[in-house]
Amino acid sequence: MDDSFPRQYARTQRLTLGEPRDLTVTNDGARVIFARSRGGADPVNCLWVADATTGDELLVGDPTTLLAAAAADDAELPAEERARRERLREGAGGVTSYALSNDGSLATFALAGQLFAADLNAAVAWRVPVEGPVFDPRPAPETWPDAASGGGLIAYVRGRELWVTDLDGDAKPVAREQGDPDTITWGSAEFIAAEEMGRYRGFWWAPGGATLAVCRSDDAPVQVWHISNPADPGSAPRAVRYPAAGTPNTDVSLHLLPVDGSEGLAVAWDRTGFPYLAKVDWNDHGLTITVQSRDQHDLRVLKVDVETGQTSVVWSDHDEAWVELVPGTGVLIDSDRLVMCADRDGVRRLVVGDEFVSSLDVQVRAVVSASAEQIVVTGNPVDDATVQHLYRWNASGFEPLTNGLSVNTGAVGGQTVVIRTSTVHEPGARWRLPSGETLDSYAERPLVRPQVAITTHSARVASTAVLLPHDHDGSPLPVLLDPYGGPHAQRVVRSHNDFCTSQWFADQGFAVVVIDGRGTPGRGSGFERSVLNDLASGVLNDQIDGLHAAAERHPELDLGRVAIRGWSFGGYLAALAVLQRPDVFHAAVAGAPVTEWRLYDTHYTERYLGDPHQQPEVYNASSLLPLAPRLSRPLLLVHGLADDNVVAAHTLQLSSALLAAGKPHEVLPLVGVTHMTPQEVVAENLLLHQLEFLRRSLAI
Repeated sequence: MDDSFPRQYARTQRLTLGEPRDLTVTNDGARVIFARSRGGADPVNCLWVADATTGDELLVGDPTTLLAAAAADDAELPAEERARRERLREGAGGVTSYALSNDGSLATFALAGQLFAADLNAAVAWRVPVEGPVFDPRPAPETWPDAASGGGLIAYVRGRELWVTDLDGDAKPVAREQGDPDTITWGSAEFIAAEEMGRYRGFWWAPGGATLAVCRSDDAPVQVWHISNPADPGSAPRAVRYPAAGTPNTDVSLHLLPVDGSEGLAVAWDRTGFPYLAKVDWNDHGLTITVQSRDQHDLRVLKVDVETGQTSVVWSDHDEAWVELVPGTGVLIDSDRLVMCADRDGVRRLVVGDEFVSSLDVQVRAVVSASAEQIVVTGNPVDDATVQHLYRWNASGFEPLTNGLSVNTGAVGGQTVVIRTSTVHEPGARWRLPSGETLDSYAERPLVRPQVAITTHSARVASTAVLLPHDHDGSPLPVLLDPYGGPHAQRVVRSHNDFCTSQWFADQGFAVVVIDGRGTPGRGSGFERSVLNDLASGVLNDQIDGLHAAAERHPELDLGRVAIRGWSFGGYLAALAVLQRPDVFHAAVAGAPVTEWRLYDTHYTERYLGDPHQQPEVYNASSLLPLAPRLSRPLLLVHGLADDNVVAAHTLQLSSALLAAGKPHEVLPLVGVTHMTPQEVVAENLLLHQLEFLRRSLAI
């Protein structure tokens, strides 16, 4: 069968399969551990180890072989693993996560709910015979013996309990609830932590491996929602605990539990004033926790006395809008120096101890690695959010490790920095070792070749990308806006593969315009916080301003035929556009849109709109439901019926309001599909369906 871009895009899971991923550099900097499938259409990730100097690779764990030997099927995933993959938008299988001992000699991972370990020195993996289902296995940090000699410990979640085992499978529980109430779990991240705070785990080893810091999460306060499968009326609805804006959250506490079974203790902090446990880090310099107030105006990093469980404040920050949670922060690099980031003078800066060490012309995005010898971060120049670079701070100062029109991230171990680079001009990305060697990538080259004109932001217009059909003759083109357009995500970046879908739409006869408006990251605190108490008017105005500015530069854009498509926040923005501004937008495809912010989760929604009980007018002004009577343009609503992030009620309530107002529209329900639409047949035909709708709606 002849291939097409929609088919390729679906078959390769958005061109991600076959690329090295989840890289870890061992602490001595000698080896690189990573996951990668054997081909660009192979969804099963294997575990690999490479020499950090030469790039020579060894296959350590092949799920096909391991599962065949264990008589198991990778489709047999525990519920906790399915939830983790959904929070991470992970569509691949096989080894999708792993953990290492401190010396990098042993890795642990789960397949089909079974526990596996891998001796990285001998490049061999095996099943550890414990009862499952096993989730999130992590080895103790001490040096491991050879695989043949036994010994060592692995901690893992089994259902609602935390267990430990040695390499021979002699397992015992460390944390379990008396009476086994079905609302309490030990060792797992609750929904809000994984979906919004970037904390995907719920337990941490102490240095030496004698004790574990373990989260206890009680979902009892959280309201119960039900997600059903209307295509199978005989199946019972699935009950989920969903903390919608203004409703109770999970009650989370932290406990220090010795693995020998002796009595543990609870970590004490003001959990009423600071209910969000955003991060935990335990290294040789101490145990720290990062906690946040419900309104997110205040953040504290607390150092824990591991003998008593008492805590003391080592960092605090306050912002009248919100304090940003920056990945990789809250880490001690010696007994009294903490690594943090803080927004000051409109710029997010790196802070070591009480010293601001990054330059004022760099917007820090995340901390990649932190030690007393060096700290490596990602960031971008304050005048260009379309790029991302690596920067290093050490005794010599703060300096860039990468430059140019590219998007970079990395992995660090010891003094070894492995850098991933993508550009607009080359497909995919490459992982570069310090020697200049690169790790092999088996990702497919996309069947489209983006030709994109990027304009960086100015005082008046947000960052914008315009894509035209190849060999276009200059005649007028219908316009398709293709944004995300909201907080915490960018579309206009110097990366080839990020524009492949937009180019495919362009090659079907559109001028595609991608705009990163207010609220998107990289442009400073003021720009991000300009959506406070208003997720509607500002973000929409930026799309309109960006569209008109693009038309001034590209006279091919026919402003009499303008459509917009988007997913999640982009879906909200697309529906908002045709409801609020039909004079500008003539058709919209809204995928998985948030239509009523009272139905979205606490941590995200309350950061921007506050408590719906205290300021209902703010929620009303950002809701799409009151706008239903205004619809006068074609609108296609698309939603996965199994979505537990933006539940299908968003689309169904808007559709009901539109029908009540006598407004024709189209709804495409996706049976069995979650928020990330991983199914190949869905991903392919969803693009084709959107294209048909847009052509029909704009009379192309």
